[in-house]
Amino acid sequence: MTPLEMLGVFGAGVGAGALNAVVGSGTLVTFPVLLAAGLSPLTATVSNALGLVPGAVSGAVGYRRELAGQGRRVRKLAVGSALGGITGAVLLLALPAEAFETIVPCLVGLALVLVALQPLISRTVRERRSADRPVRQDGGRPLFAGLTLASVYGGYFAAAQGIIYISLMGLLLDEPLQRLNAVKNVLVAVVNTVAAVFFLFVADFDWTAVALIAAGSTLGGQLGAATGRRFPPAVLRALVVAVGTVALVQLVLR
Repeated sequence: MTPLEMLGVFGAGVGAGALNAVVGSGTLVTFPVLLAAGLSPLTATVSNALGLVPGAVSGAVGYRRELAGQGRRVRKLAVGSALGGITGAVLLLALPAEAFETIVPCLVGLALVLVALQPLISRTVRERRSADRPVRQDGGRPLFAGLTLASVYGGYFAAAQGIIYISLMGLLLDEPLQRLNAVKNVLVAVVNTVAAVFFLFVADFDWTAVALIAAGSTLGGQLGAATGRRFPPAVLRALVVAVGTVALVQLVLR
């Protein structure tokens, strides 16, 4: 990488760490930057997965106050997330490269749709919470199964997995969104970690990219956790959609 490309990857790591701590979709920031730096889609994906692990942990630590009293719930859901994450990582390498290059643009497009629809999802969650319904402590089997399947997607390609987690938990748990966001950060850290550990043994990384994203996302995770409650959602959503659209166009034209 050139010095300018290295600076761009580091900056993307900071932005991705902050976005992941607040709303998710940080991969839509780092992925197109890695492609622009000359990495193949597969190498960009595995390098990004490993590089974002410290950022995911950093974001989870930043939201530790909101995790109070949720230990049992987090441990149960983390099991499903780990199983889904390793399954997605295996699929990433088991499927032929041609399949990956076909599937990834579809996944990026799906992620962009989820980001764009987040206000509608949030409104549905608020309306549901206004109803007189009993509290569900762990969401039961539907939430466990849903998050496990979402984690398969996260292990394969991580863009917008956090938004999927938030939407599922918001519909099946009676908790403030900030507490759900704290759980989301832990689950993303679990998926990224198990996928990255698997990739360490079987995939080729660009270690410069890994180091730059790791450093940037660690800083970004703390910044995002510290200021996330003050970020205008519309601005974040517009940024993610804009960057993701660039990534989608670049993938389609490759």
